[in-house]
Amino acid sequence: MITSRSDGYELSTDPDRLDVGLVHEWLSTDAFWALGRTRETVEESVRGSLNFAVYDASGDQVAYARVVTDRATFAWLCDVYVVPAHRGRGLGTWLAGAVRDHLAPYRLKRVLLSTLDAHEVYAKAGFMPVPNPENFMILRVTG
Repeated sequence: MITSRSDGYELSTDPDRLDVGLVHEWLSTDAFWALGRTRETVEESVRGSLNFAVYDASGDQVAYARVVTDRATFAWLCDVYVVPAHRGRGLGTWLAGAVRDHLAPYRLKRVLLSTLDAHEVYAKAGFMPVPNPENFMILRVTG
């Protein structure tokens, strides 16, 4: 899937275009939820996910998101990252909307994400707070 915006940004799911080294750099050094993540972990997570990247008019990758899904009932949108110089241009919302549209044919029961501070970004793409958060549990694995 490739889509473009009038301001020159292009969104692609082509895995051959994805710069995994750059994604690793962003996540491991600047994304609070992934600080210190190893290159091997990033490579493995990319292999097991649907990947979305945004490129600027010169072809440089400037944003990333990935989705973990069974393509039947559930998906998890994660590792959404926009380069600081390109923030404030709607790229995060565009990514979230592209994920929503890409997953629509699968008729999933739910698509979840977790965010500390970008609720408005995702709300513009149709995401809302979990209606019954008391129903959700987490298994924290250390090590």
